[in-house]
Amino acid sequence: MEFSLFAPYINRAAIQGDFTEWKEHELEKGNDGYFRSTFELADGDYEYKFWIESNSPWQLGQWVCVTDPMATDVNEMNNDNSVVHVLDGKIIVDHYEWQHDMDSLPADVELVIYELHVKDFGGNFKGVVDRLDYLGSLGVNAIELMPVSEFPGDTSWGYNPRHFYAVETAYGKSADLKTLIDECHGRGIRVILDLVANHGQDENPLAQIDHNYWFKEQNTDEFQFGPKFDYDHWDDNFKLFPARKFMNEVAFHWVTEYHLDGVRFDATALIDNFDFLHWLGDSVKQANGMKPFYLIAEHLPIDPAIVGFGKPMDGLWHDYFYWQMTANMRESEFSGWQPFDWEKTQAAIEPARSGIIGPTAAVNYISNHDHNRLMFELGTANITGEKAFRKSKLAAAVTMTSVGVPMVWMGEEFGEYWDKSIEPRPLHWELLENQENSDLFHFYSGLIFLRKTTNALKTEHIEFFHLDEENKVLAWKRWDDGGGVVAVVANFSDNALGDYAVPNFPEGEWHEFIFDYDKSTENGQMVDVIGASECKIYLKK
Repeated sequence: MEFSLFAPYINRAAIQGDFTEWKEHELEKGNDGYFRSTFELADGDYEYKFWIESNSPWQLGQWVCVTDPMATDVNEMNNDNSVVHVLDGKIIVDHYEWQHDMDSLPADVELVIYELHVKDFGGNFKGVVDRLDYLGSLGVNAIELMPVSEFPGDTSWGYNPRHFYAVETAYGKSADLKTLIDECHGRGIRVILDLVANHGQDENPLAQIDHNYWFKEQNTDEFQFGPKFDYDHWDDNFKLFPARKFMNEVAFHWVTEYHLDGVRFDATALIDNFDFLHWLGDSVKQANGMKPFYLIAEHLPIDPAIVGFGKPMDGLWHDYFYWQMTANMRESEFSGWQPFDWEKTQAAIEPARSGIIGPTAAVNYISNHDHNRLMFELGTANITGEKAFRKSKLAAAVTMTSVGVPMVWMGEEFGEYWDKSIEPRPLHWELLENQENSDLFHFYSGLIFLRKTTNALKTEHIEFFHLDEENKVLAWKRWDDGGGVVAVVANFSDNALGDYAVPNFPEGEWHEFIFDYDKSTENGQMVDVIGASECKIYLKK
């Protein structure tokens, strides 16, 4: 078995482990910048560490013990030892046989994404598998996992990766993650992984080996999350970008080893290198072959230049949607966003108005892990009880009928009220025993079914045909090239409007989806009963 370490500017390196009786064994340095050594190993599991003469400024020339930066398994209970698994004379990640590789999966335009944190949703990978039937009943066809790379301790959001190749110990083994992904594929659910490419945790091995080779000497970001990768650093001796090389290998590992269907890149505005992101995105798509693959950016503040055809990413977290819709639902100012700003509301529903062009370019949500859930924010505006559930249903209806890919943050679908916190916030599953929470879940489920089965909602075609600022009513239509049309009438006020006439309504016979009845236009208008904070969705017959 060959063990190797890429560290071209350190002078010496050694390995010690089970197979050396924990005695240091000098590694030989090649002209390619790799240190290497070969050992004859029987099948089994082995632990090891590297000893290196550090080139990091604060410990220059000191001998430091580090985990293999490319270790796919780490024993956190034993000093973060690297763990290598040998089977049939080869080093493997694990022995897992995929069952659903050939199952068909939805295209990007068909996605309804469910973002989840493994520990708070199910405790570990096996716990998430146990709740896949729940997600099936909800109807989502993609899950977006918050980062699962090894981080210090057992509790974290995962944005502090210490070991980029290894699966977080508290969540389970690599085979457990593969089982989760395989089971998702068997249910027609795609799996998108949140990948941290901006930075590493302070004590990650690369920072200990040669900090300034992979990371910026000084991190000038306003937000300090750990050593920041230097994607501009070019090594002229070896003709490569060290940080780009490493992150490309990391992404390739996750995509190919775990059969991922997409990646969400964290903090791309801080990465601030579109050339690198474009190259990395193309690389992982090529690694995935012909299967659908969705690249998502979290880019704040929003920059439309990162998303769309010929650009680095396929999708962009649409934070403007969150801010404006939350202000609308609260009926009050929200972090500088004014309620019922109709220009911004229409731009949220039609992202092209902000330069975010294409049916999959915007990922719309009423909440995500970075924000408090709607129920919590409604509570801060003294909106509770039945009114809060009306607002939640209205927000869901707008999300599912806007241009873009809808995303649900775990628990939003049944009225979870936890505040945002990096501390454990396990979902209150018992809420589903309450009638109002259960009704909200079924409301979401129905809307998700509508979104997945209605082609008009998968296009970028949209037209607003009615705005009543006094009554706070906005109406728009969506359509496809095959003649399908959906008309949406949303009452953003909490006043019941009785028989309300919507002018300029598209002519024809219609079926109202939410309340299940037929309706016709009369003299170019639709007259219907519109309740408080209510949305009507009409499908052309």
